[in-house]
Amino acid sequence: MTIDRNFRILIVDDEPDILEFLSYNLEKEGFTVFTAENGKVGIEIAKKESPDIILLDVMMPEMDGIEACRHLRELPQFENTIIAFLTARTEDYSQIAGFETGADDYIGKPIKPRVLASRLKALLRRYDSKENKQANLKVGELEIDRERYLIINNGTEMAVPRKEFELLYLLASKPGKVFKRDEILNEIWGRDIIVGDRTIDVHIRKLREKLGEELIKTVKGIGYKFEDQ
Repeated sequence: MTIDRNFRILIVDDEPDILEFLSYNLEKEGFTVFTAENGKVGIEIAKKESPDIILLDVMMPEMDGIEACRHLRELPQFENTIIAFLTARTEDYSQIAGFETGADDYIGKPIKPRVLASRLKALLRRYDSKENKQANLKVGELEIDRERYLIINNGTEMAVPRKEFELLYLLASKPGKVFKRDEILNEIWGRDIIVGDRTIDVHIRKLREKLGEELIKTVKGIGYKFEDQ
């Protein structure tokens, strides 16, 4: 079953066999595929082709995937592009480093092409459905603008990575409600995506660094809640 429209995907990996294998299978699934063999070249191709999804290997010459992701997220045109890591590394610290740079998913090698395509389609469906929700959410001095993917806090506009944005939107949509960790993972990352236990904590810490400690409260042993100031 192919996708509904021709999404563009950039695969960045230093192994030519993997690039050829994934390109062939994802093209069969309906994706338009671009490839690069290191992070520096990947960034240049991304600037030129504006892909909907970027798959980055972690361990690469010239520039690794984590550094490439960091550079991409610093460019306005890629603030909300779906970025996922495709890697054989399974260490927890590697996942944390990846999510801290703004990655949306972390997919381990080896992976079957149909499974990979399913994961990518799930990510695309989730973002399409989120973008169809109400445009703005205002709670106290905080405004969340979904159309522009901006947070306005006390009159100051700031752009944040997509996952941080979605997490804040979820918590702020029901001030005072305690969202359990499983509920947050299912809503923001989806049931088909497996992420490390510390993923939520990393994103909460990043939001607190930008918005202050008082807006998002930890409910020990349960989850998090948004406090309407």
